[in-house]
Amino acid sequence: MADNITWSDWLDYSKEQISKTPQESGVYMMHAAMKILYIGNSDNLRQTILESLNDNCTKDARRFRYSAIINHEEIKTQLLKEYQEKHDGKLPKCMESA
Repeated sequence: MADNITWSDWLDYSKEQISKTPQESGVYMMHAAMKILYIGNSDNLRQTILESLNDNCTKDARRFRYSAIINHEEIKTQLLKEYQEKHDGKLPKCMESA
């Protein structure tokens, strides 16, 4: 299911790039040092990603990508399942205590 997602390019994690993100529902990922830090979903991608700039863990992200998609909760669940299958059951760094 998650293989059929159309992702944006990886974008710099900056206010300028986030301001170009659509105000639609969807899923997103953030990474630093080639490791996924966070996989999230939102009813408003731009607002949620902008707010994450102030989060203690995700503020260290270098890039993000997103996919505007209606069934974002279902897709996030599938993305996390796929991530855990590839990483011995572990969650991304900024989701470990969530």
